[in-house]
Amino acid sequence: MENIEIVRATLQDVIKLQQIGKTTFGQTFAELNSEENMQKYLQESFSIEKLNLELSNKDSEIYFAILDNNIIGYLKINLKEAQTEKLDLDALEIERIYVIKEFHGQKVGQFLYQKAIDRAHQICASYVWLGVWEQNERAIGFYTKNGFETFSKHTFWLGDDEQTDLMMKKALVLTSESKS
Repeated sequence: MENIEIVRATLQDVIKLQQIGKTTFGQTFAELNSEENMQKYLQESFSIEKLNLELSNKDSEIYFAILDNNIIGYLKINLKEAQTEKLDLDALEIERIYVIKEFHGQKVGQFLYQKAIDRAHQICASYVWLGVWEQNERAIGFYTKNGFETFSKHTFWLGDDEQTDLMMKKALVLTSESKS
């Protein structure tokens, strides 16, 4: 999988972002949620209007994982005021890392994760944090393996279903390279 490119999405990529977002979110959560709640969430969270706002936000960055000219996953990070929880302005939030199911276990998520960590070092973030659904064991395992620890919980609404996300974070050790 060394042929994977990590490329920042632009406003011109909004349709591609909508497609990869709906596909990967559906693959990840459809089995554990009602069809009505999934449809409501996908319609609201992946509308062109909402995605245009995300792509336009100077404190949010979205990156595609591309293999053979196909988008196979994506990453969304939030900085400063764009963070979904106002913890620390010098933290970086990983809001989304999603990979098409057929590429699970092939290090695509790890490449996207590494992009987030690299950005965190570039901006001298003190830590990286995220929220992950308490029933998403695969993702919890991934983040735990990468050094994240649970520090709190918050509510996440999927349609009309109130769910619990574990909030996890990882402190960063700033190196002299981080400051350049």
